[in-house]
Amino acid sequence: MVVTSEDRSEIAFFDVETTVPTRSGQGFAILEFGAILVCPRKLVELQSFSTLVRPADLSHISTLSVRCNGITKDAVISAPGFVDIADDVYNLLHGRIWAGHNILRFDCARIREAFAEINRPAPEPKGTIDSLALLTQKFGRRAGDMKMATLATYFGLGQQTHRSLDDVRMNLEVLKYCATVLFLESSLPDIFTENSWVSPNATTRSRSNGKISVEQASQNVNTPSSSVRAEIHSTSPTSDEIGEIHPILSLVMPNRGEVTGDLIESIPARSDPFNMVALSDEMVKDPLPEDNMEEENSLSSQESSTASASGVSYGCTDFLEADNISIPSISVTFVPFYRGSQKIQVLHKNYPLQVSCRRLKVRFGISTKFVDQTGRPRLSFVVNAPSSLCQVLDASDNLAQKLSMDSGSCSEWRNVVTRKPGFYNYPTVRLHLPTVADGDDVRCITEIYQKDSLATQRLVFSRFDIVELESLFTPGNLVDAYFSLDAYDYQQNAGIRAVAKKLIFLTN
Repeated sequence: MVVTSEDRSEIAFFDVETTVPTRSGQGFAILEFGAILVCPRKLVELQSFSTLVRPADLSHISTLSVRCNGITKDAVISAPGFVDIADDVYNLLHGRIWAGHNILRFDCARIREAFAEINRPAPEPKGTIDSLALLTQKFGRRAGDMKMATLATYFGLGQQTHRSLDDVRMNLEVLKYCATVLFLESSLPDIFTENSWVSPNATTRSRSNGKISVEQASQNVNTPSSSVRAEIHSTSPTSDEIGEIHPILSLVMPNRGEVTGDLIESIPARSDPFNMVALSDEMVKDPLPEDNMEEENSLSSQESSTASASGVSYGCTDFLEADNISIPSISVTFVPFYRGSQKIQVLHKNYPLQVSCRRLKVRFGISTKFVDQTGRPRLSFVVNAPSSLCQVLDASDNLAQKLSMDSGSCSEWRNVVTRKPGFYNYPTVRLHLPTVADGDDVRCITEIYQKDSLATQRLVFSRFDIVELESLFTPGNLVDAYFSLDAYDYQQNAGIRAVAKKLIFLTN
């Protein structure tokens, strides 16, 4: 396929479907690539390209991969390899504006990996529109979790097929609908109050509202986030379709380096819901995040604010010792969450599971490199995980992931227990410390104590002071930890987060 346009002014909406990694260190393999070229003036499709792709190792197509996108080994066995379609992909993408849902975190990385595997330079965009990040910022969470399927349901566009060409076309329609709503709201702001329209169908899950137990759990996997059908079709663009630039280009981020999801979350809300031009100036130059990044870009500001700032002390009897937790008694279920949506809750004997574990050794100290949607620092630290704790967390992970997938989610699942290559027998868990705004300051609301041979003393921090916190979270220190298990599914990432409610640091 040859594209004849010289100025390459079209917007290239694209999407990839991939295998699902089923073991540590296994990467993604592209199974399908689909793209459409869109006239920026009329927002009409000018050209399309879609093909299945045969991976180098067909064994990577697992049953979980098939469940996510429906692409089987038989479907791709006679398909071309990526090396055979690389010229077409390069010609479609290079030098154009790239657009897609969650492409900064997923699809762009898969394209670059695929070209690196065949020792060829990857195409480069002249600008990027990530509709997940931008619509989360501009349209807000009125539609729920902002996944493509949720947005399509919100606007009555039908079911997402998780096939590349169908998904990019749906992406374009969703973008049109969102832009229209924002335009109407900006034209009559006193009547169309921002974020006032909430769909009764704005839920994060589509098919399952049941409870699942340990006996139903399946193997842990990481799930990809995107979607596709094998066909090639093209029409020649006309000169008048390429001419005038449509206002949608105000959404474009110049190709000054990719933007991480964590930085996108930290951009403050703006009073004018349709003032999109200045958004690109607020984007921060930063490399594309790695897939094995230690921090999930996940909870919304509403979820993080549920941690109480009232100062109520947690009793140790509210938490179960990891050694005393009955694995068969662990279950998961959906509970109401935000604006009609649902989230997964981990239970033990039908009560919310809260875990205590004594004498955990700090592996890595306090981290503040991530922020939430309000710009508050998201504090966390890493501890070594004993086998009894790993059993509890692994069982919870398995159950929650199965329920998530059964409900229709295709978010990438991040295991709560980290086992790195070469250190598999030294698992770790990241404990998160919730923070809240306190006037102009920010404070950590985890109860923190110091215990010696004589007494246990609660530490009170008048304001957020990272230096004070770092002195406690020194690698090698021992801590008794009391934490809850909070599930999340946000911006194509899902998993369970261990949220510290109470920490007792042990001193000699």
